[in-house]
Amino acid sequence: MSKILVTGCAGFIGSTLTERLLQDGLQVIGIDCFTTNYDREVKKRNLRWLIQQPRFHFLEQDLLTTDFNLILDGVDTIFHLAALPGVRTSWGADFRAYVDNNILTTQRLLESVKERTSIKKLVFSSSSSVYGGMNGPTAEDQIPRPISPYGVTKLSAEQLCGLYHKNFGVPVNSLRYFTVFGPRQRPDMAFHRMIHRILREEPIPIYGDGQQSRDFTFVEDAVTANLLAAHSSVTGEVFNIGGISHLTINEAVQLMEKQTQKKAIRNFLPAQAGDPKHTWADISKARNILGYKPTFDVEKGIFLQIEEIKQLIKQ
Repeated sequence: MSKILVTGCAGFIGSTLTERLLQDGLQVIGIDCFTTNYDREVKKRNLRWLIQQPRFHFLEQDLLTTDFNLILDGVDTIFHLAALPGVRTSWGADFRAYVDNNILTTQRLLESVKERTSIKKLVFSSSSSVYGGMNGPTAEDQIPRPISPYGVTKLSAEQLCGLYHKNFGVPVNSLRYFTVFGPRQRPDMAFHRMIHRILREEPIPIYGDGQQSRDFTFVEDAVTANLLAAHSSVTGEVFNIGGISHLTINEAVQLMEKQTQKKAIRNFLPAQAGDPKHTWADISKARNILGYKPTFDVEKGIFLQIEEIKQLIKQ
């Protein structure tokens, strides 16, 4: 039976991916160090079903100190999702933590993998933040110009993956996610925060005028992209992973109002440093090479996320 390693397995995308792998009958080792960027109890809730599965082995460890030699034996596929997320919190003194958790951890993992021919594929989770601002659909050949320290660290880690592929043949593919949303989304992310406050009839913060637009990707589509990248025969590639809906923040809030049947109390705040005005994924490469076809539009995905948050509020 194939053995899979998932780093960041207690996070939003990581726990959803791990659940899919276990449902597919695979054996999974999950690592998470419960970084303090949000409540530990949220991550423990993400793990609740996973730790009951006999084919799942959980390790609470920090990748900065993990002895990978004790973990990688028998592993043939790695999904590296562990990272410190967040654009707005990556400025100032906290930048050191982003360097540690996003760059140094990735370098340590790559060093451990480079001599192991048993590793068939490493899939690295990157971010659309590497691009900076976008004026239209953006392909992978656009020169990255990150406008936040977070984006800088994700680009650095992605480039390390490219270096280890070129010099040591590490079989890695990188995925640049565009605004992933859905059930289990981090509580600090916009959709979760907005839906939660609309349901409780509290003001929702909107940074800027709300006309900034995003390419929204439902979490199940992001998980599918990971599996496609792992199964693909290609290596050393970077792929945009976007959704099928591109709309403004104001339009997204209107959908939330429609589905909750509640009026949002909008609290407009100054635009935040590091937030791009627009993001928009050209997913032609992922479609043509990986066979990636996102299926969840924003309206369907928002409905599923609203239903989850309603249950959380009741608890």
